[in-house]
Amino acid sequence: MTPIEPPKNMPLSEILPATPTLLMGAGPVPIPYQVAQANGLVISHLGETMNRVIARVKEMSKYVFQTTSDHILGLAGPGSAAMEMAITNLLGPGKKVLILNLGTFSARFGELAKRVGAEVIFLKGEDFKPFTVEQVEAELEKNHYDALTLVQGETSCGVKNIHLGPIAAAAKKRNVLVIVDAVCTLSTMPFKMDEWNIDVVMTCGQKGLSSIPGVSLIAFSEDAWKIIEQRNPPHWCLDAKLANRFWSKHEYHYTAPVSGILAIHEALRLICLETLEKRFERHLLSSHALQTGLERMGLQLFIPKEDRLNSVVAIQMPRDLKASDVLKHMLQTFNVEISGAFGLPIVRIGQMGEQCRFQNLSKVLYATGMSFKKFGTPIDMNQGMAQIDSLQNRLDP
Repeated sequence: MTPIEPPKNMPLSEILPATPTLLMGAGPVPIPYQVAQANGLVISHLGETMNRVIARVKEMSKYVFQTTSDHILGLAGPGSAAMEMAITNLLGPGKKVLILNLGTFSARFGELAKRVGAEVIFLKGEDFKPFTVEQVEAELEKNHYDALTLVQGETSCGVKNIHLGPIAAAAKKRNVLVIVDAVCTLSTMPFKMDEWNIDVVMTCGQKGLSSIPGVSLIAFSEDAWKIIEQRNPPHWCLDAKLANRFWSKHEYHYTAPVSGILAIHEALRLICLETLEKRFERHLLSSHALQTGLERMGLQLFIPKEDRLNSVVAIQMPRDLKASDVLKHMLQTFNVEISGAFGLPIVRIGQMGEQCRFQNLSKVLYATGMSFKKFGTPIDMNQGMAQIDSLQNRLDP
C-alpha cells in the first residue's frame, strides 16, 4: 500500500485575503480587539479561575438579558444549538407548540420541535408583516398549547416582531411558555426578559454581542426551570440540568469552550461598559442612517419602516438584477461582504455590534451604492453618502 504523504505546507496567510474582508452581512460580525485577544487564551475549563469567569459572565448576562434569573447557561454551539436546548428540555411527545412563523429562523423552532416528537402548529405570517396580539390570541383560544415560539427579529427577511411584549403577555395569561430567539437583536435593541414575562431567550456570540461564533447563551425563567427539573431530555450535551452542573455548581459536564467563554466575557464587559441605553442609541442611529442613505441613493428597502428590523436591513433587488452579481462585485472590488437571502429577491446588511461604527457604515454604504450602479441601477451616490457625513463623532465618541 502506498503511504499517504503529508499535504503541501500551506499556512493561513496563503489562504486568507491579504486585506481582511469587512463583514457587513447578517453575521458573523467584526469583533473588538479585546474580544480577539481573549479568544487567543486557553485556560483550564475547571478550577477557581474559570469559576470566577463564569460568575462574571452570568452576572453580566443578567444585565444584557434584563433578568434576575440565575438560570443562565452557556453552550458550545451556534445559536441554533441554543434553540435546540430550549426545545429539547421543554418539549417532547404529548406537548403542543405554536410556532409564529415569519421566515427561515422562526420556522426552525418547528423543525426542532418535530424531531423531539412534539405536536407542532405553524401560524404563518402574511406578507412579511409582524404578528399582532389579536392573531395570536385567536389561535390560543382555539387550542391548548404548552409553548409558543417566536423570534424578536427575523433576519431572513428583515422584519421585527414589534408586538413581542403584548404577545408574550397573552401567552402567559394562558399558562403557555414563551420561547424567544433574540440572536440578532440582543444588545442591539431593547429586550426585557422579566418585564415581558419571557420564559426562555437565547442568543449567540457572533451577532449583536460582537463575539466569536460557536459559543451561545440561554436564559430560563423560574417557570421554565421547574419543568426542566422534571424532565429527562434525549440530548446529553444539550441537557440543561447537566449544563447547570458546570454553570452553577462548578462541576464537570464536558470540556467547555474556554477561549470562546473568555471572548464572550469581554464582549459582555464592553456592552456593560457602554451601557445598554447608549448601545441601543448607537445601533438605532447607525441603522437609520444606513436605511436613509440607501433610500436616497434610489434603492428600495424590502420591509416598511414601521415593521423594519434595524439590526439586519433587507434591500429589494431590482427585477433584472441578480443578488449574486452584486455580492460578488462588492467582495472583489471593495472587499466588503453582505448577505444574500433564502430564496427572496433581497440582499441584507447587518447593523450589529461593531458593524455600527462610522468607518464600517461609510464603507458598506459606498460599496453597496457603487455595486448596484455597476449593474445599471440608477444610483445617486451624493444623496446617499450625505446622510452619514455628520455621524462620526456620534457613532465613535
